[in-house]
Amino acid sequence: MATLKFLSFIVVQLFLVAYNCEGVEVGFYKKSCPNVEAIVKETTKHYISVAPTLAAPLLRMHFHDCFVRGCDGSVLLNSTKGNKAEKDAIPNQSLRGFQVIDAAKSALEKECPGIVSCSDILALAARDAVSLINGPSWPVPLGRRDGRVSILSEASKKLPTPFDNFTTLKTTFGALGLTVKDLVVLSGGHTIGMSHCFSFSSRMYNFTGKGDMDPNMDQNYISHLKIKCKPGDVTTIVEMDPGSFKSFDTDYYTMVSKRRGLFASDAALLTNRQTKDYVLSQLNPHGSTFFKDFGESMVKMGKIGVLTGKAGEIRKHCAFRN
Repeated sequence: MATLKFLSFIVVQLFLVAYNCEGVEVGFYKKSCPNVEAIVKETTKHYISVAPTLAAPLLRMHFHDCFVRGCDGSVLLNSTKGNKAEKDAIPNQSLRGFQVIDAAKSALEKECPGIVSCSDILALAARDAVSLINGPSWPVPLGRRDGRVSILSEASKKLPTPFDNFTTLKTTFGALGLTVKDLVVLSGGHTIGMSHCFSFSSRMYNFTGKGDMDPNMDQNYISHLKIKCKPGDVTTIVEMDPGSFKSFDTDYYTMVSKRRGLFASDAALLTNRQTKDYVLSQLNPHGSTFFKDFGESMVKMGKIGVLTGKAGEIRKHCAFRN
């Protein structure tokens, strides 16, 4: 009897795996909602044309979604009376651009109600945001479904931090099936956006707890940053890629090679032979493979832990479960 129960359990598990492994594919909505990509792009373009600085938060939102519970739109869910959601975790409190996702969802609900998931909209908006500020474009496999669970503590534990060393970064990315190359390529997303001073202040004022500076950061650059970022500053924001933070390009790798990456996690790329070689290989913009590599790593990241088939749901409103 026990053996029969065990075999029945195995059959059920295999059925669930088979049921859930349809995966994602380019053109998933070609029959059910053929204009999905055009609608998301038009919506994203509207917002980016008014506020180009929204591109970085939209890209970051997709990262943060995929790194916690997979790319299931859980980062979009609001907290409820009985549950604090990912959106309210400290690393996510600076996310912006939710209105872009909501506007695209609203337009798609009019065009093809109940068909397109919020997680797919986010994946498309991230791609479109990058391409609209002179970055690469890539084919986005679709067919994700939306998760029903979002837990603040999971985001706090699972997201990479600006303070991570290479070993921690490699472990975090590796746990999701991402390689060391994916790590250094996706770090290149720091070519756009802004950061609060507190994300790197310890490198300027108290690196080892003795009131010292990080020797792995260009000392002249630290002096420059200290003008903007005073000790204990929790409100000021600075450009992550000075002079180029609104344009997606290879300048991030130039900054890192000069020991001018803002974060300890940026500096960590110079502590490993493979990532350092990649950084240096991108310094000649005419020989750079970054755009191609970034698209490939984004596709790979976008497949992490996806819900397909009958798993999850298609939310009517991205901030709320059905």
